[in-house]
Amino acid sequence: MRVASPFDLDQPEAYARWRAAKLATHPRRVEDLIVDVGDPRRLTSAERAALLDRCGRANMVVYRSPVTVEDKELPRLLGAQLGLHQLDANWLADEDGISSIAVAQEEEGAPKGEFIPYTNKPIKWHTDGYYHPQARRIEGMILHCVRNAGEGGVSGLVDHERVYLALRDANPGWVRALMAPDAMTIPERADENGVARPAQSGPVFYLRPDGGLQMRYTARTRSIEWKDDPTTRAAVAGIEQLLAGEQPWIFRLLLQPGMGIVANNVPHERSGFSDDPQQPRLLYRARYLDHVRDEHVAQPQEEVAV
Repeated sequence: MRVASPFDLDQPEAYARWRAAKLATHPRRVEDLIVDVGDPRRLTSAERAALLDRCGRANMVVYRSPVTVEDKELPRLLGAQLGLHQLDANWLADEDGISSIAVAQEEEGAPKGEFIPYTNKPIKWHTDGYYHPQARRIEGMILHCVRNAGEGGVSGLVDHERVYLALRDANPGWVRALMAPDAMTIPERADENGVARPAQSGPVFYLRPDGGLQMRYTARTRSIEWKDDPTTRAAVAGIEQLLAGEQPWIFRLLLQPGMGIVANNVPHERSGFSDDPQQPRLLYRARYLDHVRDEHVAQPQEEVAV
């Protein structure tokens, strides 16, 4: 027997049940997202259960730990304990598939400085990999803080299911428009060798094979083409209005060394910042083609030094 999806606009009863449960269990403060762990590389059963619980209720969790060493293995080991295995080895990532997010230096002679994450500029609301094709959609991510900025660099986070809920309550037609396969198109990106990335069209809201909801979005106004119809334009304006407001379910926090975010690629933003030249900001970012999920994980036997 096929289970009715709450994200099917023709299943209002399933949506009503899901909506009631979502509102009853969703965290109300950013502090409710935080889980203290001894070592993200080696979670206890209770720590792992707490991380999965927060992700189950909000599609994200913030962990706080005393581990501040520069260990690129940390996000990979943490992700493997939470069902995240398929790293997205994008072209700006390091050789291990994990990106070192820091302000690019001019003498590096690399193209990173052309991309906002590698600058100290603010980053607008977006989901990671919104420009990827369907076969490489980013479903999970980890952002681990090694060093925070001297000033600024505050992260904004929002559960995409709460965005969906607010939009559907306001106008179900908006949701239908945003689930269209041609709702949002990212034009091709060219470089000196020709087309570096072809144009990518796709929905804003879509379902994973397991029936879970994901979101693909950017608040950028350049290098993006929205479907040119009144309902889509109104829906996009609805998202912009929600994210520009002071909704209690939009969370903001400043990651400190040893802290990090694990999420099902929820929309996020970052304020601008000023670096401390002696201790420049450094975060590790791991992006995955799978989402956070509970699965049996054998705990590692070796001890990991903090």
